[in-house]
Amino acid sequence: MPSKVVLCLSGGMDSCVCAALAARDHEVYALHFSYGQRTEARELQSASDIARLVGAKEFLHLKIDLFRRIGGSALTDASISVPDAAPGFGEETPGTEIPVTYVPFRNAHFLSAAVSWAEVLGAETVTIGAVEQDSSGYPDCRPAYYDAFNTLIRMGTKDGGIEVLTPLIRMRKREIVRLGVELGAPLHVSWSCYSGEAEACGVCESCALRLRAFREAGAVDSVPYAAGSA
Repeated sequence: MPSKVVLCLSGGMDSCVCAALAARDHEVYALHFSYGQRTEARELQSASDIARLVGAKEFLHLKIDLFRRIGGSALTDASISVPDAAPGFGEETPGTEIPVTYVPFRNAHFLSAAVSWAEVLGAETVTIGAVEQDSSGYPDCRPAYYDAFNTLIRMGTKDGGIEVLTPLIRMRKREIVRLGVELGAPLHVSWSCYSGEAEACGVCESCALRLRAFREAGAVDSVPYAAGSA
């Protein structure tokens, strides 16, 4: 019988590939959060579709309101605009400036829920599609962050045997796309845009990274983009 893994599934490109990778060897229990983000409905649809297509055993949808109420991020605060990607964005390692699309300490909340569910399920692994390279430079996407979180799990869980894995964290986006194609990941239902739901805007940092990754991987991105942006 395959081992169980709790998958943090945002519905984006990276989590989609992570889902296909996890489903290859494990029984997947997918966890998705609606947290007041601009594309909340679209991300839920994508996450649900990905979970179904990779054969997840269960899909758990959780809603939390604290990020919308706290604000401070362009993804959850309507008073802060989602910026367009600067020319050449993503061509080099992210700088030290944290962008306004960073949601304060978000992944810690997601991981805490995932670890709680893993304890109940008897799963020894939580996996998340965090990526450090070719990213916006969020502090909760760095390897050291997950090392520290695993120390917290060892100290604060009943058996201390659960581990968070980040299989994509040191990969470039083009490598992630190639892996996804190789695995047959349902990239066509994934969603990366920070602001659009009917169509991807094609100009935010997340769209810029995705478009460049597909182009460099020599793959076709079937997600609809606003006219003239892709």
